[in-house]
Amino acid sequence: QVQLVESGGGLVQAGGSLRLSCLVSGEASAVQNINIMAWYRRAPGKQREVVSSTNSGGSTTYVDAVKGRFSVSTDLAKNSVYLQMDKLLPEDTAVYYCNAVSLSRNKEYWGQGTQVTVSS
Repeated sequence: QVQLVESGGGLVQAGGSLRLSCLVSGEASAVQNINIMAWYRRAPGKQREVVSSTNSGGSTTYVDAVKGRFSVSTDLAKNSVYLQMDKLLPEDTAVYYCNAVSLSRNKEYWGQGTQVTVSS
């Protein structure tokens, strides 16, 4: 099993920045079998959408709405994945979730989510 714990959400004014963290832990073999790490968000009244997706080769794709403003980084020593969010907009307000996928094990893991609120 893999556990994901997000942190770093909060209230920020438009134009500000936040950095979300996702701590990955669990059974070593399960963690090592993760192929994709992603960030999702669910805004009020909207469906959940993928924000970013990083494959095992380190390549990251972003949804158009955040390109140029958000960036993903990892710290293997800390078993953590980060979502740096700059130039935040009110429409970025959402609960942000960390997601991990193991294709070989056909497993998907989710964190509990962290609230990001951007005031205008």
